[in-house]
Amino acid sequence: MVAQVPTVSDFEVVAGDGSRVPLARKAGKVLLIVNTASRCGLTPQYNGLEALWQRFNNRDFEILAFPCNQFGHQEPESDALIATFCDLHFGLSFPLMAKIEVNGPSTIPLYQWLKSEAPGLLGTPGIKWNFTKFLIGRDGRVVRRYAPAVTPSSLRRAIEALL
Repeated sequence: MVAQVPTVSDFEVVAGDGSRVPLARKAGKVLLIVNTASRCGLTPQYNGLEALWQRFNNRDFEILAFPCNQFGHQEPESDALIATFCDLHFGLSFPLMAKIEVNGPSTIPLYQWLKSEAPGLLGTPGIKWNFTKFLIGRDGRVVRRYAPAVTPSSLRRAIEALL
């Protein structure tokens, strides 16, 4: 018997409002999964993420943004306060997920899988900083991992090619 290779649809995450989100609901969509922080030098990338969302959300594209406080303690607030901050400062219209850990023993299963599917520089699995991005194709598989400094706008062509 051949073991089935996992895809993003095999995981469940928690939304910022505490509801459970089976990623099987996202099957057939192109996803951009990113760990975020509100007090980071890269926080203005929320503007670029929102621009991608506005451009592609009507074409089966979704962003899953996961606040994370593991890098410089740059996301210390509650999920509700993070959502308020993002709304006030960036006018985000895509939903934020619940705050998570992306490294260490409390890493959520989705991020364990993402890191194993697309290791970072020199094959290291760990997430190095806020705004590391994973692009997921319609088949639910990781297409590519992008470093934190890669701007959302530079991903437009890659997303368009998958849509």
